[in-house]
Amino acid sequence: MTAIAAGRPMWRPRVWYVRPDPRRPDHFYAAIQDYIPFPSPVPFREGGQYRERFLVRADGATSKGAFGRAVRALPDAEYEAIVAAGFGDDLLIAGTPAEPGYQGLAEPPALFQRPVVEQLTSRLFRDRVFARSVQTAYAGTCAFTDLRVVNGGGRTEAEAAHIRPVAAHGPDSVRNGIALSGTVHWMFDRGLVSIAPDHSILVAGSGVPEAALRWFRPDRRIRLPSDPRQWPHPAFLDWHRQQVFKG
Repeated sequence: MTAIAAGRPMWRPRVWYVRPDPRRPDHFYAAIQDYIPFPSPVPFREGGQYRERFLVRADGATSKGAFGRAVRALPDAEYEAIVAAGFGDDLLIAGTPAEPGYQGLAEPPALFQRPVVEQLTSRLFRDRVFARSVQTAYAGTCAFTDLRVVNGGGRTEAEAAHIRPVAAHGPDSVRNGIALSGTVHWMFDRGLVSIAPDHSILVAGSGVPEAALRWFRPDRRIRLPSDPRQWPHPAFLDWHRQQVFKG
């Protein structure tokens, strides 16, 4: 969804690639670069209250015409309330309170350092959302070792690693991420290990001691998310093998 405030787009989405729909030959899907998904869906109505005032008809019923539009005008206050509901604790950082778009929607007040559009493009926020999405997709488990360590506060040891780094124009997409323990993350970033097209683990000819190899999964294939739509994208794996891997 492209957010629009006061009649002007807040940002312009960029199409990253287009893929065909495997079930409908005449349909295609466009992947949006820099797209940040909500960790949990936000309903358009909650407790009888609508999150977008333009979805309500004069008689209080849902405006089906407005609801069916792909792009809708969205005032700043409503946009911030939807973002706060979608990201929850990820937006609770030092700053000043943001006014909720509607009273009675049962969301705690969110705190913002800067206007929400600037915050959505900041590295601090994007890193937190990326890490949360990748760790959730891999159930907090290292894809190379199957190791899952959780501290008393529920934080997992596995880190969210970019396959193609942000510095090399890699997006903050779960398909450009993989959950790795600290040591494996270090080896992955330095090209000592990589991932083959069939998701088997590749190891450089030198630099990885035998003891470290024993950490890897017995079948020498990475652990994959349960949802195939979250598996590493082949384009990013190709880039890592060609540009980073020392094998």
